[in-house]
Amino acid sequence: MDSDAERQERRRSWFRAHWQDEVAFNRLCGLRITRWDPDGVEATLPFADQLTAHEDILHGGVIAALIDTIGSGAVMAGHDYDTGTRSMTASLTVNYLSVAPRQDVTASARVSKRGRLMSFAEVDVRGAETGKLVAQGLVTVLVSGDRPGVPD
Repeated sequence: MDSDAERQERRRSWFRAHWQDEVAFNRLCGLRITRWDPDGVEATLPFADQLTAHEDILHGGVIAALIDTIGSGAVMAGHDYDTGTRSMTASLTVNYLSVAPRQDVTASARVSKRGRLMSFAEVDVRGAETGKLVAQGLVTVLVSGDRPGVPD
């Protein structure tokens, strides 16, 4: 019989793989998770012409989706899966600060507060080459109920 810690770790691993490889939008964008642990999540989004709004500039909606994805991931990476496995974004705030012309971006997220049902994650998005801050966001995530397909 598995310990609770082993069960939690198995689910944490499943969610990491799911976030990167099974969520169609994340796969389409080429999202690569570089860190996934209870203290936070980091990812790289490669620059691609099909993700631009203006020549050489990533679309703001893609940056917002990255913030949503990585903020929600940070919540799930440190979540107690015994309290639920189905997550939903309840609120998303994005502040655009600059652009990162024709370069990959990196996002880092950490949970600032965990509640029984709602958790809050802060996200920074930076140009991968310059380190320049491109955007910041706050993601509020509700975790309640059970998601189909999550291993026991």
